[in-house]
Amino acid sequence: MLYLASQSPRRRELLAQIGVSYKVIRVDVDETWHPEEAAEDYVMRIALAKASAGKDLYPGQPVLGADTSVVLDGEPLGKPRDRQDGLDMLLALSGRDHRVLSGVSLIHEELHYRLSESHVQFRRISRDEAAAYWDTGEPADKAGAYAIQGLAALFIRHISGSYSGIMGLPLYETGEILAEAGLGSVRLGPADANPMGTVAPEKAPI
Repeated sequence: MLYLASQSPRRRELLAQIGVSYKVIRVDVDETWHPEEAAEDYVMRIALAKASAGKDLYPGQPVLGADTSVVLDGEPLGKPRDRQDGLDMLLALSGRDHRVLSGVSLIHEELHYRLSESHVQFRRISRDEAAAYWDTGEPADKAGAYAIQGLAALFIRHISGSYSGIMGLPLYETGEILAEAGLGSVRLGPADANPMGTVAPEKAPI
């Protein structure tokens, strides 16, 4: 059984997509970005911190941690603090390219990790569009104040890289580290042929 140190519904959906059996656990990690810290280092530090915190709770068990950041001008954009912060983020992304970094860490006997980098180009967004999008409630808990798999798809002109990584869990890299750690590899075919088993998520508190 894999332990997922994340409350993200997107990460649960993505693990389910590749047929991985997992259990959700809650961890408490300080996700403060340090201004002198490179965005890549920040994302990997938080992914590792989540996996390490989960490992403390379930020693001897494989624990997966992940973190995703929208990066503009070298600075990670976290979840918006409030409506104004969310609108500021959306308008800053308007008409520009930005990076999305997703780090994934697995602790199982030893550390396994990968970093995924993708590029996203937004069309120009008016203030009224940004406000209408915010009012849907979708961007309130999303890094960079948008969800590629949701209504924000209307804003995205082009992506390069990993769609699942932009969502929050790069599946190619996740599959690599699961296999590297000896936890099996994902195979195409009926669900009962999957060596990782069937999906058994634990409902996490909201």
